[in-house]
Amino acid sequence: MDTDIRQGRLWVLLDAAGRIIEDIDTDQIFHNAHLAISDIAQMGPLAFGNLEGWTDFPGKCAPGDIIVAGRNFGAGSSRQQAVDCFIALKVGAILAPSYSAIYFRNAVNSGLPVLKILDLDRLLAQRKLASGDVVRFDVRTGKGGNLTRPAVFALDPMGGVQYDIFRAGDLFKYGKPAGTK
Repeated sequence: MDTDIRQGRLWVLLDAAGRIIEDIDTDQIFHNAHLAISDIAQMGPLAFGNLEGWTDFPGKCAPGDIIVAGRNFGAGSSRQQAVDCFIALKVGAILAPSYSAIYFRNAVNSGLPVLKILDLDRLLAQRKLASGDVVRFDVRTGKGGNLTRPAVFALDPMGGVQYDIFRAGDLFKYGKPAGTK
């Protein structure tokens, strides 16, 4: 499958009342009690360890799964572990209406696809997206669809540098001179 196309099972982050969770901060994504861990593989099982209702996420997440969150995802500190835990789990992408600037930059630099989903409130209200649905979208065009139920959605597509970093794998690979290993 072309790397521009992402397909995976959705995890829509809802609270106990069924509302999309907004302002998920880096401490909820990767608790500061675990900051001494430097092995990325060990970070995956700790993802969402401080997010009420979602502490079991790492045990249910499969490679390629896609997270849908509310506004201002990744607020708080600049900890890289809040991105690396999802890389360890092989999350296919994160979709949210907005991200904290630092989280967005850390994710882009790490090659983790983070895209802004347009009109999320309407999609959820009309039950066009739900946990367990399988979706497919193109990171370059922003066109997406739900394969489980008839629905289309739009993403703010990756721009030039974000796309180039994504295609390279991460910022370090993107910045390497041609021909070097």
